[in-house]
Amino acid sequence: MKREALIVGAGTTPYTRRPSPEVTTTRLLARAARDALENAGLEPRDVDGLGVASFSLAPDRAIDLAVRLGLRCRWLMDGTNGGAAALDMLQHARRAVEAGDARAILLVAGDRLDPSDFRELVDNFNVATRDHLVPIPTGGPNALFALLTRRHMEAKGLDRSVYGGVVVAQRAWASGNPNAAYRVPLTLTDYLEAPVVADPLTIYDCVPVVAGADAIVVAGEKGDDVQPVRIRGLAACHNVDNQDGDGLRTGLLVLQDQLWADASAGPNDMDVASIYDDYTAMVLVQLENLGFVPDGDLARLVAERIGPRSLPVNTSGGQLSAGQAGAAGGMHGLVEVVTQLRGEGGRRQVPGARLGLVSGYGMVAYRYGACANVAVLERV
Repeated sequence: MKREALIVGAGTTPYTRRPSPEVTTTRLLARAARDALENAGLEPRDVDGLGVASFSLAPDRAIDLAVRLGLRCRWLMDGTNGGAAALDMLQHARRAVEAGDARAILLVAGDRLDPSDFRELVDNFNVATRDHLVPIPTGGPNALFALLTRRHMEAKGLDRSVYGGVVVAQRAWASGNPNAAYRVPLTLTDYLEAPVVADPLTIYDCVPVVAGADAIVVAGEKGDDVQPVRIRGLAACHNVDNQDGDGLRTGLLVLQDQLWADASAGPNDMDVASIYDDYTAMVLVQLENLGFVPDGDLARLVAERIGPRSLPVNTSGGQLSAGQAGAAGGMHGLVEVVTQLRGEGGRRQVPGARLGLVSGYGMVAYRYGACANVAVLERV
């Protein structure tokens, strides 16, 4: 009988905008790992698999972190796909546990990037960026997604207040997350009057870079006092086809039918959703690609569901308010949905949450994110 892989623990560090000098990427990853293991009721000796996603751990890799954490592993993975890395690692860890290649796998992601480190990362993200964008110079991904946001506004007939509604709602959720970097409530006026970064993007449309880490534990068995989370469906689309369109149709559009069939559920069944939110427009793009907006009326979705929070989206505050800890971006949303389904959300807890969705998006290969994935999780 095939063993079922369950998510049995989750952990996170506080997200900080200006970490103290002694904070390192290794320490952040180790803290998130420790918290996830404690949450799962496990010890390091119980773990025989490790997956790591981090831009700033280099030159160390997963095996080096395993040594530092005192783990003896039969399964290792270095996640390299940015915002899609968390669900990539979950996809592989799930199969490894089911196949018996490992009993318990720790998946951890995070970064500590100084301003100079971040500039170096952005300028050398890949060959296309280094050779064709940096010499212009474009100023990094903000300029690319400013163009995409303008295209989205014109294609969908939206004004800036619609995006502002997403930002204000996520900041309201962040007020209940003690680990979020920004928790002070925002008004729509605050959003509309904010400094412009790259027209039409303001400072609130772009993720703030923070230091932090997140982790989960995937295992075939659970302790008696542990509330497990089941993986109902998981699908991925990583290819250059995403580069040939207009940026408003991500790989999630290709995946949605497979996802909902595998999960035996649909968008209206989701109690909570973590949508990868490096930029505000991408929240709405992904929700539409996944079937949450059958009538295409994004303004009404924001006004009637996201704003009033009847559709709980990015209940941690998302990256727009909690912050983007480098490669932890996708893991942040995964940890939040697991937290909600286990009833551990504190003041931001969604009552009775049983089904949740997590999306991943990332790896800008010259124009748009080339990687997309999505999972539906269930409280057992």
